Amino acid sequence: MISHLTDHQLERYSRQIILDEVGEDGQIKLLNSKILVIGAGGLGSPVLMYLTAAGIGTIGIIDDDTVDVSNLQRQIIHHHSRLGQNKAYSAAQSLNQLNPENLLRIYPQRLDKQNIVSVLSDYDLIIDGSDNFPTRYLVHDCCFLLKKPLMSAALLRFEGQISTFKGYLGAPHPCYRCVFPEPPQAGSVPRCQTAGILGSVAGTMGTFLVTETLKEILGIGHGLSGQMLLYDALDQTLNRIAITKQLNCPFCSKPGNLSDLIQHDEVIDTCQIR
Repeated sequence: MISHLTDHQLERYSRQIILDEVGEDGQIKLLNSKILVIGAGGLGSPVLMYLTAAGIGTIGIIDDDTVDVSNLQRQIIHHHSRLGQNKAYSAAQSLNQLNPENLLRIYPQRLDKQNIVSVLSDYDLIIDGSDNFPTRYLVHDCCFLLKKPLMSAALLRFEGQISTFKGYLGAPHPCYRCVFPEPPQAGSVPRCQTAGILGSVAGTMGTFLVTETLKEILGIGHGLSGQMLLYDALDQTLNRIAITKQLNCPFCSKPGNLSDLIQHDEVIDTCQIR
């Protein structure tokens, strides 16, 4: 655990440290934090870069996909020279160039019901940058049961949404299933591969995720638990809507336990991260 800042750290993070809401104590909190980022794609790219630049001490990266040329339009952490390389390793190379002082933990694998508890358990906070519903539900349910704050965002075409889920704290914090009780039927919601995505929208939502994460760690400002932020790039508008805890929520009104999660096959077996 870091208890004081070196001269080098004072210089590197000086523009954050001079903020009254951060200061040296806040920077030490960031340096001692451990954050897992699920997916090193469109959302994960800006998230990982800004977390690294901010001085998050330990960053986990999980992704079993490989870099494809079609990714480079928005997944700015990867380079053309790394086509075919695993995304978690590719991301780590960029992050080491940006800030070699961070501890990076690389998981070049698919997140599934066999490994999710062991992967998530050692982190303070989870950021979900996946783009499919099975993974989102799996990650949310495990975060709830492990009592981990979850920062979650989604995007498509010119739009994005972001919220923080801490339903394990009880009222008035809703969980993901309070808002979206069940996954949509397969194929009913288009994905980026078929509907498209403006690359800069991924950057916008990714930086929103980082801002909310840093606020959560530092304990400053007003977070998005119980709120959802909706972004429309075409109209350049932001709308903040309230999301409420549902007393009859199928999940948080009567949560199960970790053993139930591991045995649950409704959405978990098809999880992939892209």
